[in-house]
Amino acid sequence: MNLLAIDTTHRTGGVVLTQEKSVLEAVAIEAPNGFGAVIYSEIEALLERTGLTLQDIDCYAAAAGPGSFTGIRVGLSVVKALAEVHNKTVAPVSSLQALAHAGVGKYRAAVMDARRQEVYAAVYDDHLKLVVDEVVTEWEEFRASLYNRSVTFVSLNSSLFDNDEVSTSRQGVTGDENQVVITERPLTMGVAHIAQTLFEQGKTVAPEMVDANYIRRPEAELKWKDPD
Repeated sequence: MNLLAIDTTHRTGGVVLTQEKSVLEAVAIEAPNGFGAVIYSEIEALLERTGLTLQDIDCYAAAAGPGSFTGIRVGLSVVKALAEVHNKTVAPVSSLQALAHAGVGKYRAAVMDARRQEVYAAVYDDHLKLVVDEVVTEWEEFRASLYNRSVTFVSLNSSLFDNDEVSTSRQGVTGDENQVVITERPLTMGVAHIAQTLFEQGKTVAPEMVDANYIRRPEAELKWKDPD
């Protein structure tokens, strides 16, 4: 099974190609002028290096947001177009869930800067199942909602933790109760991992069913729910 996953939702995007759950190659992409101008050429070059063609891809996956609205649309448009042309299915993956994949520990609080003093946030367990639903909310409100539970914060934004007593690094630092992991890597490895599971479970969708995950839900409720 060949899977092509992309992420264009943040400043550093990427493309990854997997075959039978093994990573053939992963590429990070910097696109100051927008991913739309480079993503197809990056995919073409990756396939050429690995000796595969678009017809060999069984499933296309993309980070579906939250993130840059333009970036989300670019990524989803690419996988929808390729899947439709080659009669394949798509695995849209939450960017927060893909971010949680980079974390450690039983509970992983994935957090992204949503601007306007808000964050996109959710908590997943170590099987990447939701414990606190994805929301957009004030940063301090989200932290308070955790009720001092021990979690690993996983984020792309070190500035969220600038006022904390716990210092942060790309490797992650252990505090008194929590860990903080800051990653600058593309989310594509998490996207590919989650998409592989969705494909095996028959939960991928037709291209026309793909939708963005903007999480602009003002009625969203912060609620901890222990997984089954």
